[in-house]
Amino acid sequence: MTEADAPAARRGQVIAWGLWDWGSAAFNAVILTFVFSVYLTDKVGDDLPGGISASAWLAWALGIAGLFVALTAPISGQRFDAVAKRKLSLGVLTALTVVAMTLMFFVHDDYHDLWLGLVLLAFGSACFELANVPYNAMLRQVSTPGNVGRVSGFGWSMGYFGGIILLLICYFGFISGEGDTRGLLQVPTDNGLNIRLVAVLAAVWFAAFALPILFAVPELPRAAAGPRAAAAGFFGSYRVLWRDLRDLWRADRRTVGFLLASAVFRDGLAGVFTFGAVLAVRVYGIADSDVLLFGIAANVVAALGAIVAGRFDDRVGPKAVIVVSLVAMLVCGLVLLIVSGPLLFWIFGLLLTVFVGPAQAAARSFLVRLAPVGSEGQLFGLYTTTGRAVSFLAPSLFGLFVWLFEADRAGIAGLLVVLAAGLVVLLPVRSPDPVADRASGKSGAA
Repeated sequence: MTEADAPAARRGQVIAWGLWDWGSAAFNAVILTFVFSVYLTDKVGDDLPGGISASAWLAWALGIAGLFVALTAPISGQRFDAVAKRKLSLGVLTALTVVAMTLMFFVHDDYHDLWLGLVLLAFGSACFELANVPYNAMLRQVSTPGNVGRVSGFGWSMGYFGGIILLLICYFGFISGEGDTRGLLQVPTDNGLNIRLVAVLAAVWFAAFALPILFAVPELPRAAAGPRAAAAGFFGSYRVLWRDLRDLWRADRRTVGFLLASAVFRDGLAGVFTFGAVLAVRVYGIADSDVLLFGIAANVVAALGAIVAGRFDDRVGPKAVIVVSLVAMLVCGLVLLIVSGPLLFWIFGLLLTVFVGPAQAAARSFLVRLAPVGSEGQLFGLYTTTGRAVSFLAPSLFGLFVWLFEADRAGIAGLLVVLAAGLVVLLPVRSPDPVADRASGKSGAA
């Protein structure tokens, strides 16, 4: 390959890498957030006996999945790198997620099938979260120091817009309308057939768009420290992780503080999308067919919010953007605890999601500004690890508040606790100064 061919090859790899994010919206948007989880709580488990709501069981199932991720994610990326199997690991974990999505076809509209649905959703969620570890690590394989931010943003936008397109297909093809058949395809609703077919469509969508990255992006060359890390074993890998964190604590406590704060508030941000659709249907009276329209609108405003906030990030710094976003979300969440009805949920629910995109994008910008030149990969590995390690907080607290107060609405308070905790931990962390950081050898605003 000549030097002239390299940029074109790299562009092809970037597109292939971004298509995985586009395809992954099938799990995030359709299965986890706006369709299958709503089907589980509002249809399959609506007559569940025993006094504990299906929403609480959903939250606890996702909490267990998050706990599993917390125990395995801290070492998974380390071992994927050590044995030079990033792409293989991504392929296997993606395949397991797709299989779980396909098997959701067998979850009928019967509360006896709730447990099968919860197991498949929890298993798929754990595999999907772990798949993101090698996927995010591959960002450095398809980018250069000069365009890593643009490539990362491209992938983020592909995820948002892939979700929008697939939700539109699901809504108009399988869900819209009334009566015993739904959508343009006139699919019967008996035993939840239309939703079960949506799960199969989502599985096919994810599998199809996940394939290009497996062909276009080469496997990671074996790292120099690979044999040592691989030989450490399961528990030894945790000792390696602890050593790295200890060294980072001694060198830059501000970075450690931000990693902790971002892990907490990012889990709260994920919880907003995970349980937003469930709350829309069970608390605010939005029709299950219309919740997809809310999901589409939420993805649009989150993407636009991230684009607009990027300009403020460069002017006032990422910490200000994150703090304003979290405070605004807390205010909107408190209002949602009080109000009722579909109209007010549309207003304040969309206002809340406007600030999700900015908080996510500014968190990544914050860490880029902190990272010393040449250490970006290590810090983003820890960024992913810490985020996965606390991914049980939002679903567990959502379920706890629902159970304690015997009301699905109370789950909002659990999410607000997580967002508030992240904000409290973030406030003492000094915001990076691009000018000073560049002068001291840090990577600047890029």
